[in-house]
Formats: sequence, C-alpha cells, structure tokens
Amino acid sequence: MAHLDGPSILLPLLVITISLMSGKEVVASRHLLEEPTLPKVPELPKPELLPLPKVELPPLPHNPTLPEPKPQLPTVPQVPALEKPELPPLPKLETPKLPELPPLPAFPTLPKDIPFPSLSPPHSTTTP
Repeated sequence: MAHLDGPSILLPLLVITISLMSGKEVVASRHLLEEPTLPKVPELPKPELLPLPKVELPPLPHNPTLPEPKPQLPTVPQVPALEKPELPPLPKLETPKLPELPPLPAFPTLPKDIPFPSLSPPHSTTTP
C-alpha cells in the first residue's frame, strides 16, 4: 500500500510560509515610504597619471631603390590572314497572301438618357 504522509505535511508548511512572508512585505514597504532619500556616496579622489617618457626612435636605415625590371614578352608569331568564305545568297521567301477578315461586330452601347439614382436623400435634412 502507498505511503501518503509526504503530501499531507505540505499544506501546513505552505500556509505558514505565506503568512510569514506577508508580514515582511508590509514592513519593507513602510521602510521605503519613511526614508525616500538615498545615502550620499563620498567622492573618491581622482588618481593622477604619471607623464609618459618620450621615446626616441633611431633613424630608419636608408634602403636604396632598385630599378624596376621590365618584363620581356615573347614575340607573337605571324599568322597568315585567312580568306573570307563566300556564302551562297539566301533564297527569297514568298509569303502567302492572308485572306481578308470580316469586319468586327459593333458593341452595343447604352442610351445616354438613362437617369442615374442620386446619392442624396429626397428630402432636405438641413433646417434654416
């Protein structure tokens, strides 16, 4: 059979813990209301930096400049020019004559004297 003593003790511990916590919140909130000022932080003295010594560098050695070598490119052998091949003339294409199309039918049009409904109400809503 299962032993159920563990969960039965949790409820009283939970009630006791919540009741103790609620009292601390009231005291802490009163403390915040009574003393709204923050404590003053003393200013620390600023440290002085020591001056750095000047470093003297030795002069750089003079490097002689060398002349730039010019690259020698190999010579390209001469290739004899090729003759242009002659192409035969293209045959002229004959296009057949297209049959004439019948005229398009006319689209119906609306008569121009159709009354359009107005968007304003038939009676006046403004008072003089």
